[in-house]
Amino acid sequence: MRVVLAGGGTTGHISPMLATAEALRELEPGIELTCVGTQAGLETTVVPEAGYELRLVDPVPLPREFSGALVTLPFRIAKAVSQAKAILRETAADAVVGFGGYASLPVVLAAWRMKIPCVVHEANAVPGLANRIAAQFAAVVCVTFANTGLPNQIVTGMPVHQEVAHLDRAEVRTQSRRSFGLDEDAKVLLVSGGSQGARRLNEAITGALEPLSDAGISVLHVTGKKNFEESVPDSPPPTYHRVPYVEHMETAYAAADLMLARSGAATVTEVALIGLPAIFVPLPHGNGEQAKNAAGVVEAGGGILIADCDLDKTRLVEEVVRLFDDESTLEAMSSAAKDVMPADSAQLVAQYTLNSARGSYAAD
Repeated sequence: MRVVLAGGGTTGHISPMLATAEALRELEPGIELTCVGTQAGLETTVVPEAGYELRLVDPVPLPREFSGALVTLPFRIAKAVSQAKAILRETAADAVVGFGGYASLPVVLAAWRMKIPCVVHEANAVPGLANRIAAQFAAVVCVTFANTGLPNQIVTGMPVHQEVAHLDRAEVRTQSRRSFGLDEDAKVLLVSGGSQGARRLNEAITGALEPLSDAGISVLHVTGKKNFEESVPDSPPPTYHRVPYVEHMETAYAAADLMLARSGAATVTEVALIGLPAIFVPLPHGNGEQAKNAAGVVEAGGGILIADCDLDKTRLVEEVVRLFDDESTLEAMSSAAKDVMPADSAQLVAQYTLNSARGSYAAD
């Protein structure tokens, strides 16, 4: 069995791709996997480090309004599809899985033209333009959220790595806190804006450090690599612990009692699966997908939503202190979040992929 997985750009596409690759290896020992991305994305380092072969096609951004780029779009797509066809021929692919991003659409189109069955996975509640197109050519369309609205969609949830999907926070809490230099008995707030960081969150938490410290709350702040040098507070309290990036986020999740985060699909899924209560601050740009990503967890009682424009140090301190002062509320939020997301999403997407390669389009 040979499968090509296409996606990249950000961890929002790469993480479910690699989680599905893990599940494919578990379900089909001896399977040959090839990932396809572009030179412009994080996949150029992340995918090889994970032990998978990476092939590249030219990136094809899809313009959302009329511009000069729209005129050349057909030619750029044609070139990328030609590159993808060559990869599919060389790998003798039995099936393709597309996860969105600049590399995904050309590979899906190439697979469709070559009559290779294709599965598409959409991470966000509001699908990206590439996946809205790709879904028209897919044998199976998997989505994370029920309100995504793609044709013939099947709700599988978001594929996440097994280390996260089956994380027991209580079991590894002490070890995780020691690894970050946190007090083992502290109340810990984890702050992260995702792999790229979020300046708004960084600014809010920097201003809130003193009152949070006075309330006995420690902060583990994952700034994002590009924001690490910019977000240096003056005379931070000893309860503040700052890192640019965490390779294994499950360690940071286990160390925390509460999280302040953007609501990318991967973050929403992961914190829900492990029952980590969260304050979500959706990115105000794009198609509004981040607010919709968090909606299910918030409605279930597993998280709180604060609009980006409403987040400042005063509101942040107010919400965080209120939650830490009411342990029963945090426990209820944790329990509610766990009921929202399925833990076997990677296995479901992998099984649909294997079945599609064999001519069946139902999961076992």
